[in-house]
Amino acid sequence: MQTKLFKLFLLPLLVGIVFSSFALQAKVTVYTPYTKISVPPGESVDYSVDIINNSESLQRLDIVVSGLPKGWDYELKSGGWKVNQIAVLPSEKKTLSFKVEVPVQVNKGTYRFGIAAGEHSLPLSITVSEQGTYKTEFTTTQANMEGQASATFTYSANLRNRTAEKQLYALTSDAARGWNVVYRANGKQVTSVEVEPNATTSVTVEIKPPAIVEAGSFKIPVKASTGSTSAQLELEAVVTGSYAMELTTPEGLLSADITAGRTRKIELVIRNTGSSELKEIELSANKPANWEVTFDPKKIETLIPGATTQATALIKSSDKAIPGDYVVKMTSKTPEASSTAEFRIAVKTSLLSGWLGILLIAAVIAAVVYLFRKYGRR
Repeated sequence: MQTKLFKLFLLPLLVGIVFSSFALQAKVTVYTPYTKISVPPGESVDYSVDIINNSESLQRLDIVVSGLPKGWDYELKSGGWKVNQIAVLPSEKKTLSFKVEVPVQVNKGTYRFGIAAGEHSLPLSITVSEQGTYKTEFTTTQANMEGQASATFTYSANLRNRTAEKQLYALTSDAARGWNVVYRANGKQVTSVEVEPNATTSVTVEIKPPAIVEAGSFKIPVKASTGSTSAQLELEAVVTGSYAMELTTPEGLLSADITAGRTRKIELVIRNTGSSELKEIELSANKPANWEVTFDPKKIETLIPGATTQATALIKSSDKAIPGDYVVKMTSKTPEASSTAEFRIAVKTSLLSGWLGILLIAAVIAAVVYLFRKYGRR
């Protein structure tokens, strides 16, 4: 009799209670795909949390974060606003942005906490992968640059403050003498930069080599420091070298006098003004017709950066050159560089030619006078 009574009344009642319990629990679902993650100290963890209403009625739910360790900060947002309660229509979902800030100074280990919507919670855990430190990071993705000596080497760096306090970093460099190092932040030239706790600031480092520098690889250490923390970044500039030369005279004078048909010697100076060695420098001239220009030596084998050497140019003017100014262009060149000096040469007649001219004029006058006297009275 009792068994029959249980089957007829009590069993359906118990089944109904169980199904009602499951239905109540399934009204709301709190979901995020990544419930356990691993990060280093100082990281920010951004969860996208869905609140799903599985019921047939509107659900108004308080959002609560519990169990978060002391010193950890978080932020809950939806639709751009901070929220602590949310309403979800039947068979719909709302998405929350749940941001957790892992402190810089934190012990290595796993930390568990949860986020709940009303009575429905979602357990989460974060594993801190290493022991927290009080330090600064100064990094770049490209520490090596290549260019000519006249180029400006530009590096993009990140300065990260992995401390719990705001820091004012002085930016300095131990570059060799002659190297110019400039720092820029937010588009402005700076000598220091302020960085918030656990924040990162972009710093541009511009490096200009000395005016005269040989080709090669150069290390330039740069540093960001405060009274309590610092970080150093080593940059590398690979100078490929530049080719340039100057052709002039010892006094810089580019003019001379010459007598028609005669030879004039001009001392030349060839200077390597680049940062690479010059080889096989040839000397040549563009001259007036029937003039001759020779060089001693005609070719200079090598000339190191910053060095000078001398040569001699012998200029012979034409015998038929009339008095006046003439232009002789002299050039020193290699396949990589060249320099041209334009000389103004003033041609004068010789003293003998002058006396001969005077004697010729006197002879003509004497002849005229003689003829006048001899035939003028008739």
